Amino acid sequence: MSSEHNGGSSARPDAPPGTSASGPRTLAEDLRARDDSALAALLHARPDLLSPVPGDLTQLATRAGTRASVVRALEHLDRFTLQTAEALAVAPGAPPPPGAAPQEGPAAAEAALARLLPGAEAAARLRPALDELRARALVWGPPDRPRLVRTARELLTSPSPTGLGPTLAEAVAAAGPAKPAPSRLQEMLTAAGLAGTHDPVSALAALTALFDDPDRMAELLAGAPEGAEAVLRKLEWGPPYGTVDLEAPPPAVRWLLDRALLVPTGAEPGGGSGAPGSVVLPREVALHLRGGRAHRALEPTAPQVEVARTYEPATVDATAAGQAMAAVATVEELLGLWEAEPPPVLRAGGLGVRDLKRTAAALDVSEPAAAGWIELAYVAGLVASDGEADEVYAPTPAYDDWLRAAPAERWAALAAAWYAATRTAGLVGERDPRGRNLAPLGPGLDRGPAPEVRQRALARLAELAPGSAPDRDTLRDRLRWERPLLGNRAAARAGRPAGQPPGQPSAAAAGAGEGDGGRRLRSRLLDWALDEAETLGVTGRGALASYVRPLLVAEQDGGAAHRTPGATGEAVRAVAAQLTPHLPEPLTQVLLQADLTAVAPGPLERELAAFLAVLADVESKGGATVYRFTPGSVRRALDTGRTAADLHSFLAEHSSTPVPQPLTYLVDDVARRHGQVRVGAASSYVRCDDDALLSELLADRRSAPLRLRRLAPTVLASPAPPDQLLARLREAGYAPAAESAEGDVLLARPDAHRAPPRTAPEPVPEGPPPPDGSLLAAAVRAIRAGDHAATLTHKPKAPAAAPPEGGPPRTVMAETLATMQSATLSGTPVWIGYVNADGAASQRVIAPVKVEGGFVTGYDHTAEEVRTYPLHRITGVAEVAEG
Repeated sequence: MSSEHNGGSSARPDAPPGTSASGPRTLAEDLRARDDSALAALLHARPDLLSPVPGDLTQLATRAGTRASVVRALEHLDRFTLQTAEALAVAPGAPPPPGAAPQEGPAAAEAALARLLPGAEAAARLRPALDELRARALVWGPPDRPRLVRTARELLTSPSPTGLGPTLAEAVAAAGPAKPAPSRLQEMLTAAGLAGTHDPVSALAALTALFDDPDRMAELLAGAPEGAEAVLRKLEWGPPYGTVDLEAPPPAVRWLLDRALLVPTGAEPGGGSGAPGSVVLPREVALHLRGGRAHRALEPTAPQVEVARTYEPATVDATAAGQAMAAVATVEELLGLWEAEPPPVLRAGGLGVRDLKRTAAALDVSEPAAAGWIELAYVAGLVASDGEADEVYAPTPAYDDWLRAAPAERWAALAAAWYAATRTAGLVGERDPRGRNLAPLGPGLDRGPAPEVRQRALARLAELAPGSAPDRDTLRDRLRWERPLLGNRAAARAGRPAGQPPGQPSAAAAGAGEGDGGRRLRSRLLDWALDEAETLGVTGRGALASYVRPLLVAEQDGGAAHRTPGATGEAVRAVAAQLTPHLPEPLTQVLLQADLTAVAPGPLERELAAFLAVLADVESKGGATVYRFTPGSVRRALDTGRTAADLHSFLAEHSSTPVPQPLTYLVDDVARRHGQVRVGAASSYVRCDDDALLSELLADRRSAPLRLRRLAPTVLASPAPPDQLLARLREAGYAPAAESAEGDVLLARPDAHRAPPRTAPEPVPEGPPPPDGSLLAAAVRAIRAGDHAATLTHKPKAPAAAPPEGGPPRTVMAETLATMQSATLSGTPVWIGYVNADGAASQRVIAPVKVEGGFVTGYDHTAEEVRTYPLHRITGVAEVAEG
């Protein structure tokens, strides 16, 4: 176990237990000295530390130093805070400048870092950056000697994002077969103008002191041969490795090697195993060449998001509201199609390519757009698989509830689901690492960083003046500054970054450097988020709509990008209330025209739009929807059981102008022929009272494939199934109707297929969601109690508290639950009787911290650890009398 995780020893009288007089010696001691609010802030910022609740502060420190947890913590740092951590990872002993008096206190540490992070802006932000690192337990120790957690140091130096290589001592130690012999080190000292030493350690110390002294280094490099400084400058900003022929190096390189300004790595020529080059530039030399800077480009302040265009806020809201209405109508149309003809589920999961093409054609959108609408309905819980043997996708019962809501409420529910979703429809059509196609509703579409990118982008839009559309490139730069490492792990899991050769380790996999894969994923997620926001109606002409702001406020109040921010009922209702004034009132009438078309100049009432879509075919969409009446569409309406009189009444009621005569003639003509021909099951038969019409049907060449034959003057038979016979006769221009075995006309009302009740898919974030306040308080109390027990000097075994006299307590469940909840609030211990799964009874003294879901979690003084007990196995509970 690392020393930074071990518990403490001798403590000063006024210090917390385990804290030494000179300050904390380990991360555990540092955490022990923090107050409860600081521990709660740490657990909120790094919720993975709570899974499960640590037994004491030593366990918490150990978990905070694990690689996976540190990588997550680094991902949530902004650019300058990360650069501060990178500077700490490569910081030398940082002696004061020549002639300056040694500094003490916090100013000494900040002065050392100021040389690595120069500039007034960096100096102003340095202390807040260190405080942020300390709050996240990435830095610990006294203020004058901040120490980076060992795992973070390893991640940030192998390789270092700064481009700095190992120190001189590290480079020599790692040189393997090329490690200089003690005599060779003495030769290097002589060549550098230094006195000889008695051992290799002091020799390296003398060379390091030389490299850390700017004046002596300048004097040494002034005597370098031509080309030597150019070699160093090539390696100055990284990577610090180079390849030369060490058997016969050029004179300039030989001069550098003789003075340890370059160190052999021992790597094989031609790219063998080991270091990536045959020589390495020591860190001290690179820092001198850089003038002490750790980074070529220091970014202490966040880039500003530039405004590309400005519109009137009313214009933005009107444009966005129009898109919002179109979004609701598109989702309703999509699920209306799928309830009549549900598409099958692929064996591997997801929607097939042909079904995606068919859906896109029906919605009159592109296939990527159709995939986006399908995924939106899915994350909103409106569509799911039915789980049958022949599995299909169908609307859920939640879709019916959604249809009954007002248009603004329906849109708000869609927007809230989109806002928190980790599924990314933009990936549809691409390949996963195994070469399999990524299908809508299928696996592999979740990307953990998606909600955070989406929410941060909208938050930056909200900071602009109303009506301002941002420049996308500057917004991209701002999000990169806020979370430079976000997406590295997701990109590593998704496969190699584009263009990366097979076998080469992904930069994202390291978790420390800003890899190309993570940067590319963030950029794509931002583009998708902004495009989807415009299509959905969250933005209008690129600017944020005013009615969306309650969604952002709810996210800020929740303080969590991983939860379902804004999706609370209050936020949805607030968004709907602000959207309602911007939506037009649904229309109850259309304009009927003599060319057999109807024009809906705006959104129609749902019932009107539904039946009009049956009576006519949608010809075009946009600001106004154009419907066309055809014999086939009128027959479709008659098949639902409506009569000609019903259709005339419907048209007259919902037309703002008199019904055109051509439309009246069309309805009457189709109605007159509708049902004259009847189709039933023989395999199938055709019945008609007009034998002349049947003779015409027999003579029609188009009916030849049906192999019709006359059974009686008014009856024909066919081996084709009834549904095929109906379809072929309709294609031939007839208007047959299906009839039952009793001779009654069968109404063609499509069944509305429904999937069983399904919950919407949960987002799949990069880590666990931040805990709420009650869980944080309970966890801190449990950790404190466990740490108190772990650090206390124990006397001979004795009960932690005196239980009541007699046997184990016996209480009813209601009393047990009430006593547990009271003890949780007051923090007092209780005595319980407990029966385990094997039926063995025992007595325990516990300090409950949480009662939830039929379980009680608390610190067990008997076992001296945090445990969880099922309430139904607790036979009774009693308060403990302090002895």
